[in-house]
Amino acid sequence: GPAKAPAPVSGVRRVDVALGCSYVGEAGRSLPRAFGGSSSAQPVTLVLRALSVRDEGNLGDITEYRNPEEKPDSSWPLVFEASAQAVSIPHAESLLHADCDGEEVNCEISLHSTQLAGKGPCHTSWFMATLQLSGGISISLVLRSPHCGSEEEKELDAALHPKLRIPMRKKGTVLTTVEFQSSSHNTSVYTHLGSSVTLDCRFALAPSSSLSSLQWRRQHQGSGQSLFWYQVGSTGPTTQPRVHVDVVKLLGSGDASLRLQEVSVGDEGTYICLVSTSQHQAQHIIQLHVAEPPRVHVVPKVVSLERDVKTTLMCNIAGYYPLDVSVSWTQKTPEDDVEVPLSGVHFSSHRQSQDGTYSITSYLSISSDTAQAPATYSCHVSHVALPEPISVSAHLKVPEQAGVEGLLGGFLATILFIAVLLVVLRR
Repeated sequence: GPAKAPAPVSGVRRVDVALGCSYVGEAGRSLPRAFGGSSSAQPVTLVLRALSVRDEGNLGDITEYRNPEEKPDSSWPLVFEASAQAVSIPHAESLLHADCDGEEVNCEISLHSTQLAGKGPCHTSWFMATLQLSGGISISLVLRSPHCGSEEEKELDAALHPKLRIPMRKKGTVLTTVEFQSSSHNTSVYTHLGSSVTLDCRFALAPSSSLSSLQWRRQHQGSGQSLFWYQVGSTGPTTQPRVHVDVVKLLGSGDASLRLQEVSVGDEGTYICLVSTSQHQAQHIIQLHVAEPPRVHVVPKVVSLERDVKTTLMCNIAGYYPLDVSVSWTQKTPEDDVEVPLSGVHFSSHRQSQDGTYSITSYLSISSDTAQAPATYSCHVSHVALPEPISVSAHLKVPEQAGVEGLLGGFLATILFIAVLLVVLRR
């Protein structure tokens, strides 16, 4: 028979990942701006060398990144090569497959500091690279250019980029090593009232660096609060109630994640994880959103309208957060193929409970002059905490009418009453 294709072998493979980035110089960093939004940003390339990724036979022929051979000019994109031999780079698979997964990667590099090493043009430069994936992953890398101790290294780093004035090799490449990385797998987290939630923050350091401190802060509506503070060598952390960071994991594996218990509306806001060494700081910003779904009830559930009568249906929506909620009414009769939207709906004002959740009531008036029984009236509620809208219905019944049997019974009862009355009068 035909030869079978070999089964894919699962393992680990080293690959290069090249990312288009923006370089922001000292002037650009001093200006307030949105991520990647500085007008002084210059296009550069970040090449992450030899990242470890899982290979299940689907990587194909991935080749090593090769630098261009031409001599760079002022318009040439500078290339930052980052070696991660001492510090592994997290979420390597997500970075490698970002294009195939439809994710956008925002990458920004800025100069952190520069030190002159002796005489001549040899420098030791520190850079900060920030990677943000549209799916929520954020990665910060502290990059160090090699020390220029030997004559060969001085020759390699003897050139400056003609426009950015950054020390580089003559082929337009800045060789760096990753000395410090921190990451978070989700920068936007949704949770319910009363639940517990973990805000992810992790880091790794080269052997030449060591952790100095960890701080978690929360900011909301212009005010800030320190939730957790730990200084290496101190007797213990300073922490707020319901907040927990495992110090053993922090010092052992670099897990700086924060656990928040019994979440309330007041816990919503911006959380900042700040990891510090003696020389550098890296921070991650995580938005915590509290979302509580509404409870929906319609009263009365069953309506029977007599002639010249009007009644009001009430749709009570309670216990939801945040405030924005969408409410609509529809009507459906046996003759209707689809539900018909209704107008003339009225609302109460929003009410807020002690736990911070909101309530509102929607009113729909129906009258016997316009309503057609039987019919179903439905209240539809949409909210950010609901995977799909809630629909609750009330039913309009046909009014009960006296039939022939009822009329006959009434007539016989009347005749019997008259007969009894005549007998009494004769006596």
